[in-house]
Amino acid sequence: MNCKSLMVHLELGRPNANLLRITADLAERFDAAVIGVAACQPMQMVYGDGYVSGELIEQDRSEIALEMKKAEAEFRGVLAARAPKLSWRSTEMYASLADYLAREARCADLVITGVSTGDLFDASRAVNTGALVMQVGRPVLVVPSAVPELKLERVLVGWKDTRETRRAVSDALPLLAQAAHVSVVEIAAEEDMTDARARLADVASWLLRHGINAEPVVARSTNDDATRLSAIAQEQGADVIVAGAYGHSRLREWALGGVTRDLLLRTDRCSFVSH
Repeated sequence: MNCKSLMVHLELGRPNANLLRITADLAERFDAAVIGVAACQPMQMVYGDGYVSGELIEQDRSEIALEMKKAEAEFRGVLAARAPKLSWRSTEMYASLADYLAREARCADLVITGVSTGDLFDASRAVNTGALVMQVGRPVLVVPSAVPELKLERVLVGWKDTRETRRAVSDALPLLAQAAHVSVVEIAAEEDMTDARARLADVASWLLRHGINAEPVVARSTNDDATRLSAIAQEQGADVIVAGAYGHSRLREWALGGVTRDLLLRTDRCSFVSH
């Protein structure tokens, strides 16, 4: 995959400085054009006991327009001198914000978004990251607000022998090629350790043919793969985890917890996911 077009999603009403700095760094690394995008649901008029006056609705729309202008100014201010081409898209809509972003991503190689602070509670401002990953048909880099830069010193690939993981690693090839150290980690049950080593040897050989020298690591399962993977990433000092998203059903992952849910909500490192 070439990485010549980035789409960065700015969430209105919150700081996006670190997200934009990381986007600018990637734009310079790949000489990539950048599309900035923001979306918001306006206040809806409700009849009955919950009636909202027209005056409040107009005030809400004025605030949204102001926030859109601020977001665009922040986007252009950070990226103007660091990307070969910039464009901006924004909208107010009553439909799902994830739907809008997924449609606009038709012209992007990689979608960059923050860790949403309101997936379940504020659909008017926050994009449901899980829904976006499922719909977008592009890899998504999830950037926590507290991460100031994308070092790419150490990248960890969380391997499962699934379609989603194969796609994620293929999508991540440009990123992996930039990394100083790449490890491919599979968490396996005791009886599956030998087969896991054979699988990772195949993956490492494939990556080497793409010029990427990767260290295979097989780790014994502790029945909590998300916690185990996070601990290994911590031990290795990983800057980014690459993984396939939602190998199980999305509902099951969000209800019971899972690797994808952990990656989308992490606040200490970036996650690169594909579905």
